[in-house]
Amino acid sequence: MALFSSLTPVFIAIICVLIGVIMKKTNAEKEKRDTKSKHPSRPWVDEDLKDGTDHPLEEEEGEEEWQGLEENVAHIPFAGERYSEAEMIERSRTFYELLNKRRSVRFLSDEPVPREVIENVIRTAGTSPSGAHTEPWTFVVVQDPYLKHKIREIVEEEEEINYKKRMGDRWVNDLKRLRTNWIKEYLDTAPYLILIFKQVYGRLPNGKKKTHYYNEISVSIACGILLAALQNAGLYTVTSTPLNCGPQLRVLLQRPANEKLLLLLPVGYPKKDATVPMLTRKPLEDIMVLM
Repeated sequence: MALFSSLTPVFIAIICVLIGVIMKKTNAEKEKRDTKSKHPSRPWVDEDLKDGTDHPLEEEEGEEEWQGLEENVAHIPFAGERYSEAEMIERSRTFYELLNKRRSVRFLSDEPVPREVIENVIRTAGTSPSGAHTEPWTFVVVQDPYLKHKIREIVEEEEEINYKKRMGDRWVNDLKRLRTNWIKEYLDTAPYLILIFKQVYGRLPNGKKKTHYYNEISVSIACGILLAALQNAGLYTVTSTPLNCGPQLRVLLQRPANEKLLLLLPVGYPKKDATVPMLTRKPLEDIMVLM
């Protein structure tokens, strides 16, 4: 009995230590959960890439899996255009002057645009290079007024949340000088909306996944060519990347699970009273390094 009495403080101390360890572990797990539940503003993260409407897919094919492509593509003679130095300089200067007039226009007219022009500029975008010539792009052209308005409703609902909660004060303040907000009237008024989807993978004839190498870079290059083609045709747009709208727009437009929205372009003529911010571009010495 005396021995038990003498050991009691030791047992109590051990129990206290164990309780302390358990409580510390519980608090740490709670803090971890709380941290995960918070959604800090991270404007550089595009939540569209986390498309929760995807369907379960089979595991990635092995690196050596045959992609169903031709084993040997025939090579044919190529002779590119060749200009004199004077012509090259003149053509490059003229093209620069054309593209330097490009502006992001948010005030677009509802004046009709010939559909053939839209088809031609998308054909032009389709000439873009792509990883292993997989051409991982889909250009969805919307002209139906009902669909355009549904797109506007989806975009404005999410953009209001983006401006008020997701984007953060710094991003919102940087946009104030450009006088932009979540109201996107041009989504109704522009005669065409072009939604560019990147195909993160393709499908082989046997139904298996086909790897699309560098799909985002490839589609981004195609978007740049599309902007140049629109400018060349005398049409205007504003590059729109509405965060967190991709899954809803994909479902609305009945696009498959392998496609992710990369860019939304309203396309048309500027309104007669359209305005743009008075901005300047960086001079050549700030963007070019000659080694």
